[in-house]
Amino acid sequence: MSIFKLQQFSITQHKNAMKVCTDSLIFGAMIPIKGSPRVLDVGSGTGLLSLMAMQLGAQHVTALELIEDSAIEAKENFTQSQWSHNIDMHHCDFNAFDTNDSYDLIISNPPFFDNHLKNDDVIKSSARHTDTLNYHQLLSRCSQLLTANGLLYLLLPIHALKQIQAITDTLNLVMIERLELITLKGGKAKLTVLTYTLAAEKDNTAPLIARSLTIYDSHQQYSENSARLLNQFLLRFKQ
Repeated sequence: MSIFKLQQFSITQHKNAMKVCTDSLIFGAMIPIKGSPRVLDVGSGTGLLSLMAMQLGAQHVTALELIEDSAIEAKENFTQSQWSHNIDMHHCDFNAFDTNDSYDLIISNPPFFDNHLKNDDVIKSSARHTDTLNYHQLLSRCSQLLTANGLLYLLLPIHALKQIQAITDTLNLVMIERLELITLKGGKAKLTVLTYTLAAEKDNTAPLIARSLTIYDSHQQYSENSARLLNQFLLRFKQ
């Protein structure tokens, strides 16, 4: 059985097609929880981001997962954590998620490879492609579920940025921050972290915050900035 152990919780990931990876850890460590007590995790997978959000100070997380085995395993991870009473798991399609609630923060590491070659493994393919939840559906539903001052926080491939921007231009969403993730020092960014707010709430005088983060200075050697982010999560940094 595959178990990824962190300082305050563990992730069992035997059934999940998409395992814990450095990109998701970095993304989770930067979740902008401050002022966002009610969090919605769309496509929770192992439940990693939900648990990281709770560790960072969220009051309650609602987690959604389409794939049944992944939802079951995430639920088990939640149950084994110290925050078991503050996370709700829903095995459902985001398009069919029926709620009267709104959320201060919506986080998602959505399917990556829209219009790209699919994996032969059906489960992994479903987890990584936009067949069941395309970007327009994701963004449109998120804009409906955000509170007035809420934030949408996404991890996406760089190649999807133009497509995402074209969609958000038609919705009530405005990008306020963009962070490019560079895996290895000297390389090019393949992933980007995007933060959106509702257009009516944006300070039109505030410029877009654009920056980059290099994860590794060399093989298996975290950069100072990424080590600072992961310091409270990874066992290697535990004092």
